[in-house]
Amino acid sequence: MALPARYSRSIDWVTVGLYTLMVGLGWLNVYAASYSPEAPAGGLFSGLSFQELMAFNWFKQILWIGTAVVLIVILLVINYKAYDTFAFGLYGIMIVLLIVTPFIARPIAGSRSWLELGPVRLQPAEFAKFITALAVSRYMAGINLRQQNFRDQMVLAGLTLLPPLLIVAANETGQALVFGAFLLAYFREGMSPLILIILAAAGAILILALLVPKLWLVGVFTAILALVFAVNTKVLRHHLPLALSVWAVVIGMVFGVDFFFNNVLQDHQRKRIEVLINPSADPLGVGWNVTQSKIAIGSGGLVGKGFLQGTQTKFDFVPAQSTDFIFCTVGEEWGWAGTMVVIVLFMALLARVLYVAERQKSVFGRTYGYCVASVIFFHFAINIGMTIGLAPVVGIPLPLFSYGGSSLWSFTTLLFILLAIDAYRKQDLVR
Repeated sequence: MALPARYSRSIDWVTVGLYTLMVGLGWLNVYAASYSPEAPAGGLFSGLSFQELMAFNWFKQILWIGTAVVLIVILLVINYKAYDTFAFGLYGIMIVLLIVTPFIARPIAGSRSWLELGPVRLQPAEFAKFITALAVSRYMAGINLRQQNFRDQMVLAGLTLLPPLLIVAANETGQALVFGAFLLAYFREGMSPLILIILAAAGAILILALLVPKLWLVGVFTAILALVFAVNTKVLRHHLPLALSVWAVVIGMVFGVDFFFNNVLQDHQRKRIEVLINPSADPLGVGWNVTQSKIAIGSGGLVGKGFLQGTQTKFDFVPAQSTDFIFCTVGEEWGWAGTMVVIVLFMALLARVLYVAERQKSVFGRTYGYCVASVIFFHFAINIGMTIGLAPVVGIPLPLFSYGGSSLWSFTTLLFILLAIDAYRKQDLVR
């Protein structure tokens, strides 16, 4: 399945190079995270059968990387128009799969979101990201968000919200939160910034309601509202009903956060938020992962302890260290310098994806590119944030670094569909 010469010359090799480098560095850290001093010496494969090697995450990751290479070739060989044409069909198949999964999947760590196909486990929620990105990009290619058409906005909201609702039903909250990142792509295509401001303000109010005495919060907000009216009486005269409605909603949120926290969230979710607010709340329970992760990263110092020399890593102090907490392996063994290299690589990849998105000649290609950047940014920011105690532990991987076939395939597909579309951008017509 060789690529045509003209086609291969059009591929954005800068993105390919960044992808290859990050996957390679990811594998090194997966190997370090799963390395054991008691393992047979004398080489990676020394004296071990295939079945014995399959017990190691680093070996299985090699297999996943090999299959990802095959996947890349397939994605690039497929006619780029197929991604546009079959976007809604793929979306429908994905919705059916998400509905069925909780009924046929066995529980793993409290979640029914993994399908087992022999020795292989796949998580449909991972693939829902790029399929939803295709579907919303296909829909947005036929509308204009700047026109503020209510029906179009509701359809777009439905396309975006249905997958995460089904993912939450499988008790996989972390993966569901990722779909909120699509708002950044919609903002680029003309969605009112007021929506982002309202959502950001609502989030800030809910967080403050957990940290600040509620009567103080109500008093401050009421005082601000009164001050605005005192300065500008026209606002009072013309917008009093709206202002009072907003005030009532805010007060309801402030006093309703306790009900949501105690009756809607599950016990482990409440504890994760409590630990985020107060790291010493449960240091030997829910807070253990984050505490050990911060110890590992902090112990790395400027340049780290060296490859395979991390004691926190080597002796499994941090659970899920090759998946959700892979970044603490980087911090311990490669130090501040290594973590900065990883962060710079992600920023370079995001910048390149946005550059590729902006040079698209179709709304479909541009929107899809921004969806790719939004998803990668969300994973990158939240994953690193939770390893250093700045975000709650929600169980999402670090793109291209964390161990796992579903994650690697998902991000590989996200990126290389964009590169396939970009390779033929000159043939697109502006819609």
